[in-house]
Amino acid sequence: MYRSIALALPVLALAAAPLHADEISDTLQSAIEAYDSGDVQYALEELDYARSKLLELKTDALSGFLPEAPEGWTREIDTESNAAMAMMGGGVSAQADYTSPEGEHYGLQIFADNPMVASMSAMINNAGAMGLKTDRIGRQKFALQDNQTMGLIANRILIQLEGPDADTRKMLLESMDFEAMANFGN
Repeated sequence: MYRSIALALPVLALAAAPLHADEISDTLQSAIEAYDSGDVQYALEELDYARSKLLELKTDALSGFLPEAPEGWTREIDTESNAAMAMMGGGVSAQADYTSPEGEHYGLQIFADNPMVASMSAMINNAGAMGLKTDRIGRQKFALQDNQTMGLIANRILIQLEGPDADTRKMLLESMDFEAMANFGN
């Protein structure tokens, strides 16, 4: 009996292991192998590549929080919005443009884990003291300024929505899952 259990353990271990590695884990393994062989430059290149692939995954996940277009509207997701984040101090972003049946345009941007978010947090948290209107959407506080509504989720995710009508901006934001967004990346 003990022999059959001992023989079954390696088979169970193989079954629990992934059948194939993905591009990220392959790249990380390549970086380790390059480091072990003394090729530090190639190890760094592989780590940079793996990091870029991980950021792509994170960006795709953040884009999942962009609300669907309301009935009769169109939504166009900007797949290039994350490219400039490195110049802005890092983090990830997602962006979509919405067009109403009447032709009104609304632009929604989400920024996560970026230094700009920290600089905007004081303005949003003290919007009333700064003379800005405020609104609550769900449990979240938003600041309204001109044609823009801005909110801060979990002190690390900035939402900015621009468009001509405050009630329509609120309607678009109400369809977002802020509770799930607060756990983004965890």
